[in-house]
Amino acid sequence: MYAEGRGVPLDDAEAVRWYRLAAEQGDIVAQANLGLMYAEGRGAPLDDAEAVRWYRLAAEQGDVVAQVNLAVMYVDGRGVSADNVLAHMWLDLALLQLTGESLQQTREARDVVGLRLTGTQLEEAQRLAREWESRGLPDR
Repeated sequence: MYAEGRGVPLDDAEAVRWYRLAAEQGDIVAQANLGLMYAEGRGAPLDDAEAVRWYRLAAEQGDVVAQVNLAVMYVDGRGVSADNVLAHMWLDLALLQLTGESLQQTREARDVVGLRLTGTQLEEAQRLAREWESRGLPDR
């Protein structure tokens, strides 16, 4: 409510406080939103590493928004070393949950990332996505 100013005055710092309380208790939507607040420097200092930390927690639990945002961080090398293999993997995983226009946009983004990969890297990204899908996040 504070992040959007719905029913209360818009207050990003207060939104971050509430997101953190919920995120620390494992709420994946709050984790993804807290990542966004750090990535955009809203209500908290701009901190890409902290954004990645929260995105990853939510992404590993299947939050599609966090998976896409984490992929973008890997593409751009924000808060992590640039890694198109992991970006492709996270986009592949997000595609399993999307429909409609979001599906098409994410597929196009994944395909653009795929153009940056060698055949071996593409196979690795696909293998990692399959491994994650079948039993959880693989070590890399």
